[in-house]
Amino acid sequence: MTSYLVKLDMEGLKEYILSFGIWGPVVSFLLMILQSVAAPLPAFVITFANAALFGWVYGAILSWTSAMAGAAICFYIAKFLGRNTVENLTSKFALDEVDKFFVKYGKHTILIARLLPFMSFDLVSYAAGLTSMSFASFFIATGIGQLPATIVYSYVGDMLTGGAKLMMTGLLTLFALSILIYVIKKIWDEKIINNLK
Repeated sequence: MTSYLVKLDMEGLKEYILSFGIWGPVVSFLLMILQSVAAPLPAFVITFANAALFGWVYGAILSWTSAMAGAAICFYIAKFLGRNTVENLTSKFALDEVDKFFVKYGKHTILIARLLPFMSFDLVSYAAGLTSMSFASFFIATGIGQLPATIVYSYVGDMLTGGAKLMMTGLLTLFALSILIYVIKKIWDEKIINNLK
């Protein structure tokens, strides 16, 4: 089943989830948790599939709640099992890069990271568990920050009815949104720096 995620095969993933009948949403929920723990499998393929199968509203709810569950598990894996375990599940280099992000943005790191689609969801969750941050702060910031991306991914996913062309359109849309959010973030950062001067 992970091959569908690695190959970005949304159609194959949809058929896989549908094969479980009424248990499809449960299987999708568990797949989202699996991809969270087994970083760096892409979550957006599951979000696309959920939207295509269950409609963008119900698909978004399913994707958001399962992503939140996955984030919580990653946080506690890091909290209880420590850095060595997290490095084995991800990579030392990637974790070091996320650590720098935490140093730079402090208590706002989670919210900012969740609003940036190119930031690894799983790595941020693991890294947060290695800090002194409370679970409540982490969970609330994750919930707020993850909601816009989930809604956008689900809305785009609902439009993807099949075919490589449509999948590429969806990916390009998400890429464009990522650039837009990055530019807005840079402008915001510069505004804050100028206000501090």
